[in-house]
Amino acid sequence: MSVAAPRRPLTVLVCAQVLSGAGLAAGITVGALLAEDLLGSTGLAGVPSALFTGGAALGAAAIGRLSQLRGRRLGLALGYGAGALGSLGVVAAAALHSALLLFPSLLVYGAGTATNLMARYAGAELVPPERRGRAVSTVLVATTLGAVAGPNLVTVTGDLAVTWGVPRLAGPFLLAAAAFGAAAAVLAVRWRPAPPPAAGEPERSGTNAPAPDGPGRVRRRALAAGAAVMVLTQLVMIALMTMTPVHLRAHGHGAQAAGLVIALHVGAMFLPSPLTGALVDRIGPHRVAAASGVTLLGAGLLATLAPPHSVPALAVALVLLGLGWNFGLVSGTALVTDALPPARRAATQGLVDVGIALAGATGGVASGPVLAAGGFPVLALTCGALALAVVPVAVLAARDDGGTRCP
Repeated sequence: MSVAAPRRPLTVLVCAQVLSGAGLAAGITVGALLAEDLLGSTGLAGVPSALFTGGAALGAAAIGRLSQLRGRRLGLALGYGAGALGSLGVVAAAALHSALLLFPSLLVYGAGTATNLMARYAGAELVPPERRGRAVSTVLVATTLGAVAGPNLVTVTGDLAVTWGVPRLAGPFLLAAAAFGAAAAVLAVRWRPAPPPAAGEPERSGTNAPAPDGPGRVRRRALAAGAAVMVLTQLVMIALMTMTPVHLRAHGHGAQAAGLVIALHVGAMFLPSPLTGALVDRIGPHRVAAASGVTLLGAGLLATLAPPHSVPALAVALVLLGLGWNFGLVSGTALVTDALPPARRAATQGLVDVGIALAGATGGVASGPVLAAGGFPVLALTCGALALAVVPVAVLAARDDGGTRCP
């Protein structure tokens, strides 16, 4: 198979990611506000985030297993279909003012967000190993396009919801239902990756489903290293990002300042992906993983030393935080994909993403008590110290007896 052959399947996957990216913003943008309205309590406004995370963890495991048994196309399409169904459930819960319907709907909606992240593994399989970093980055950038457009349509979708007799805050979930549904349809109808290799046949790029059990072993050190890199970077990123708006507000900054800092952070999480992917392919994922740890340490140190009144200093720290996370996600994805034979790849990747989701939840939950007990500098310094653990993990990846891609 030629190198150019997988381009059309990758293009279809990218189109689906642009669509599904618009569905990601609904929960982040209005989930907490909607829960506050329905539950009548500010203290419970964090429930949606916990439910998204729980749904993402369950969804990642289920999608990985289904993709292993029936192929990536069915796994991803059904995952996005679940996201669309959950979004419609949230709209119905808002219209009926039913918290009992809201909770399970948000859980199912989380499966759609998990699918969006897991699509990066499918992108990595659509190209030869030496181009996997760039393929992962392409999928991530495609997700960003939709994710950026989604929040800008909050007013429009809110107006549409009102004309349909639905509360305004449910509008973004109408967009999410349409976006996830369209992504599922694109994959189901248009995505045609190459068939899997037969048992004993060398792996080809563009596989839709895993090969039957055959030759190939799990490179356990590289697998553990890739998973650890992504788990650590997710934990650090979520912990510091979640408490930054709280820190800003506590020192007299308004929502506009916090929104600007977080917007710059999110941009840094995804927009550098093409450069990161090229670096992974050129110098090896273990070196980019090590750069992730160093960059996150720098973010933690800068956030620790930044004067509370200096929004620019915190913005730079959060940009470094996003960049370090990007380095970790792209390099970790390449390490995990390279470490697994096709016959075990999808299911194991799903379990890895369960760990990532749980790490994010842990970081979000633990960051509050750390902030309350020691203040923002202690939280930032702790995050930086944790991130430094990525460096020895990357060294272990480089010493894997199967080898990693390096010049």
